[in-house]
Amino acid sequence: MSRVIVSALALALLPGAVFAQNPPPAQPPPAQPPPAQAAPAAPAQPGVPKVGFNTPAGMLLVQIKPDQTTAFEEMMAKMKPALAAATDANLKQQGSFKVYKSAEASGGNALYVVVFDPAVPGAEYSFLEMFNKTLTPEQQRDPVNVENFKKWAGAFAGMNILNLSPVGGGM
Repeated sequence: MSRVIVSALALALLPGAVFAQNPPPAQPPPAQPPPAQAAPAAPAQPGVPKVGFNTPAGMLLVQIKPDQTTAFEEMMAKMKPALAAATDANLKQQGSFKVYKSAEASGGNALYVVVFDPAVPGAEYSFLEMFNKTLTPEQQRDPVNVENFKKWAGAFAGMNILNLSPVGGGM
């Protein structure tokens, strides 16, 4: 029930959030497609995620180039089952997101609302990086996956991050 309420609240607040924030410059997220050649693995360095939440729930307002909506929706359709099949518990939880397409455009771009409830505080929510973590090194080098990542990265026009906390006895 609380997820329905959070989702309804998120959709109700969407117009205000869109107009209250200055959209970032039209650049794709900083994630890179999987490498064509395997590089030696560098030691993992904990740090601040490029796209992350520090609250119990989060929402991304994702602007997609109008001619790239099919690519974005394809990525979302492939990512959800990949995250559900992940062995990492945090990735599995990150896969519980919901995606909504707004009827209104944002600066000429298609607008998608992605709700993460619950969110994993401190986890990376860059779509390409999340999806890449579900692939084996062989899958990352697969030419089909490399091309898909390039196509998906080119679909993004901008993104806004909203950290959400329950109020008034919510959740």
